[in-house]
Amino acid sequence: MSDYDIYGIGAALVDTEIEVTDTDLAELEIEKGVMTLVDEPRQHQLIDALSAHIVASNRASGGSAANSIIAASYFGARNFYSCRVASDDNGIFYLEDLSAAGVDYHNRNGSCNGITGKCLVMITPDAERTMNTFLGTSEHISIDDIDVDALVKSRYAYIEGYLVTSETGRPAAVKLRQLAEEHKVKTALSLSDPAIVNFFHDGLLEMVGSGVDIIFCNQDEAINFTKTGSIEAAAEALKQYAKTFAITLGRHGALLFDGEQTIEISPYPAERVDTNGAGDMFAGAFLFGISRGMDFASAGTLANRAAAKVVSQFGPRLSPEQYDDLLKND
Repeated sequence: MSDYDIYGIGAALVDTEIEVTDTDLAELEIEKGVMTLVDEPRQHQLIDALSAHIVASNRASGGSAANSIIAASYFGARNFYSCRVASDDNGIFYLEDLSAAGVDYHNRNGSCNGITGKCLVMITPDAERTMNTFLGTSEHISIDDIDVDALVKSRYAYIEGYLVTSETGRPAAVKLRQLAEEHKVKTALSLSDPAIVNFFHDGLLEMVGSGVDIIFCNQDEAINFTKTGSIEAAAEALKQYAKTFAITLGRHGALLFDGEQTIEISPYPAERVDTNGAGDMFAGAFLFGISRGMDFASAGTLANRAAAKVVSQFGPRLSPEQYDDLLKND
């Protein structure tokens, strides 16, 4: 029996959420709806310019894969996460927050003198999220950060697509997939962001290799990755890269492929407030479901409801009670 349901690897980021307008984004020359990597001076410039808009909210350990791993943990999965943080205040907080969520972790450089990564998440009135990310020490995550002992004791290895932007992170993602395949651990990969797919397409192909067990993506990412012109064509093309997949369609639900049949998951009604973390929540809930024996339709329904719940409020995280309520209603 596996010790862990999910082993994840990805960036360790502490988020700051800010409510902004489209005018704010235009004036600051920020591309809407995507993740943009920035250096620390640029991030400070943006925070200073938008300081009047900062939402008063608790800090939370973030990063795409971490959001999914933490969500799955609150649903009841037993998970492990590999990341890099510094010995600064944010780094100490980050690891404590992982522990509070019940996630075991590997952080080889937890005592380094660098800077823990930070993400500025800007939310416009249409609930769209735009991210400007300073990776800090997460930029240097590498093969050395893989905890092989934890990996081989896991059911699934979950790889964050954002790792493709790092010269050391991409080889780490490739190595993790290879180790997982060698030890019969199922592999899952998120495509992360439409802009990432466009600018780092070849790197993502390298991370996918001869194919993974599951790909998570949204409609734009699926179309961009497969270089097709429709969701139907993209779904067909994804089959050459993954045995199964889950494509989130926002307010239109989700499209799944379980290896044999295509499954349409009906949308779950929600008033959109903040779309930050919706895809991460979907992946975390879905991985929890299938790791605990749910079929794709049941896991997809749970994941869709969880994503709908998270977009109806600020932040990428639910309260512990909300996770419990979602399971009770399953």
